[in-house]
Amino acid sequence: MKRGRLPLTALRSFEAAGRLESFTLAASELFVSQAAISRQVRELEELIGRPLFERLHRGVRLTADGEALLGTLTAAFDMVGESLDALSGRRFSQTLKVSAEPSFAGCWLVPHLQEFQEAHPEIDLVIDADPRLSEFRSGEADIAIRHSLTAERWPRVEARPLARVEMIPVIAPALARAGRPLDRPEDLLQHALLHEDNRALWEQWFAAAGAAPVKLERGAIFADGAMVLQATLRGNGVGLLDRDHALDDLAAGRLIRPFDVSVPYGAFFLVARRFETLSDAAQAFVAWIERSYPGCAR
Repeated sequence: MKRGRLPLTALRSFEAAGRLESFTLAASELFVSQAAISRQVRELEELIGRPLFERLHRGVRLTADGEALLGTLTAAFDMVGESLDALSGRRFSQTLKVSAEPSFAGCWLVPHLQEFQEAHPEIDLVIDADPRLSEFRSGEADIAIRHSLTAERWPRVEARPLARVEMIPVIAPALARAGRPLDRPEDLLQHALLHEDNRALWEQWFAAAGAAPVKLERGAIFADGAMVLQATLRGNGVGLLDRDHALDDLAAGRLIRPFDVSVPYGAFFLVARRFETLSDAAQAFVAWIERSYPGCAR
């Protein structure tokens, strides 16, 4: 198809809908109505004579042709965006936007940011605690830190392993002294157990520790590990935390580790659109975190 006849509006609408797997989210991103997205996609399908989406009861799913077209369009739009950023000087900006998992941000990144700022006072950091995978569109993050239980790569971005996650039990010293001695893993059950996301991980820990099968049906559930850490420090219960995120408080005596048993819980990754095109500020941040994060040394 000749360049002058390319349906750019329809292609942009399709790319957003395919990338987000939602007409509604695409409409929000492009500041148009959902009906406009649907109309543009249908016109594109009519133009090429092939369906690009399967219309399902509660959403849409790309066809094989849609997947192929999406890969081409997203790469092309990203290249155009990068070229415009380079021409405008954005690549060399000293404002660095970092998107981090809430647990990582609250437990380790924020407490250690001063170290990075002292080494790089010329860089202004903007930290966004967000568990969603960034698409690195203009105005979004320059670099992201994400957690995954199983995945090691994601579409349209590059991922670099940062550290494996090992979950350990921790308790405030005052709470540990308040009850019976913690001689066996089961002795932790005299205290409230604090949970992140669900109660299954504590059950896995008790199994790994050789305890009798434990079925947990009570206990506070928190949205992320930073909340679990704060509740544990205040003596509200026993937390199950990423070992790397508990190191500072263990070293300072604010927490103790009653049992030397851990359970694996996925890994953290550094994520970028392309590492080779990162700004100088982003490259400095990546080098710092790979040098400073305790899990990188394991």
